[in-house]
Amino acid sequence: MHVGSMRGPMKLQQLKYLLAIADNGLNITAAAERLYTSQPGVSKQLKLLEEELGLQLFTRKGKSLGGVTAAGRQVIERARVVMQEVENIRSLASDYYHEEEGTLSIATTHTQARYVLPAVIKEFRSRYPKVSLELHQGTSEQIADMVSANEIDFAIATGSRDLFSNLLLVPSYHWDRKILVPRSHELTKLERKITLRDLAEYPLVTYVFSFGGQSSLKRAFADEGLEPDVVFTARDADVIKTYVRMGLGVGIVASMAEDCEDRKDLSALSAEGLFPRSTTWIGFRKDAVLRRYMLDFVQLFAPHITADQLESTRHARSQEEIDALFDTQSLPVRNGCSDGMTAAA
Repeated sequence: MHVGSMRGPMKLQQLKYLLAIADNGLNITAAAERLYTSQPGVSKQLKLLEEELGLQLFTRKGKSLGGVTAAGRQVIERARVVMQEVENIRSLASDYYHEEEGTLSIATTHTQARYVLPAVIKEFRSRYPKVSLELHQGTSEQIADMVSANEIDFAIATGSRDLFSNLLLVPSYHWDRKILVPRSHELTKLERKITLRDLAEYPLVTYVFSFGGQSSLKRAFADEGLEPDVVFTARDADVIKTYVRMGLGVGIVASMAEDCEDRKDLSALSAEGLFPRSTTWIGFRKDAVLRRYMLDFVQLFAPHITADQLESTRHARSQEEIDALFDTQSLPVRNGCSDGMTAAA
């Protein structure tokens, strides 16, 4: 092989055409028909291959091929090995993609783990009993640290997109906040919609604020010229409820954190429109190889995703591609026990 005369990279397509010619009696027209392409296209690729290798693979009789040269026989023999390995790789990829055993590691917040994921994981386990699930809980910052350490396959969080620039984020659903108070609380007696000014008159119990930037809750009060009296914060909605029951203050939690059991002694009042609507997403690394069971988990968590969108998500390599996939799609709104899941307005 005259390496010095090589002009460019050898392509798998050229080896495929070479084998088709050899397997069709050196008849380029028959080879082209077998490959569902044109005869000139096959001839051109053969010529390029010979130029790149610096070898004559066939003898010519006018415009037809007369026979296989000695070098051609060796190249064809090795090309068969190469193309067989290509098929083996494709088969391996297909088997890996469809394999129903493995692990799935997820990092998320307490609210998602406690109120959203149980039903998703129950269905996932019924479909993939041999997949080992790992669930890690933390704040957005802690989840970002787990992502940076390559410890997880999926991250599930709300907002904080700037913390996850190395992930592709699939928007999953919207949610508003709910106001939780004891059943006899004064706010339950209002015969109108609750305002921020109403809330500013009471001590508030809510989530730990993000370390970076102003929280959307505090910003909403500030925009109205109000200063909220936040007396207690926690990462766990169940802890917030405990302190609401103790009379420490008015609870403000994510809408899906309203549990049906809470109705026994708490009233859940709508805060829709008082604070910006939040969007929860599920994210994965840009270089991730998403196996079939991983994609199924995404669709269970975000059932609005169509099969076509799911397949496109699998091959996406930038957030712009993901955003374009869901640009015109309305996300469902996840509420608590009293409202369930509703379509986005």
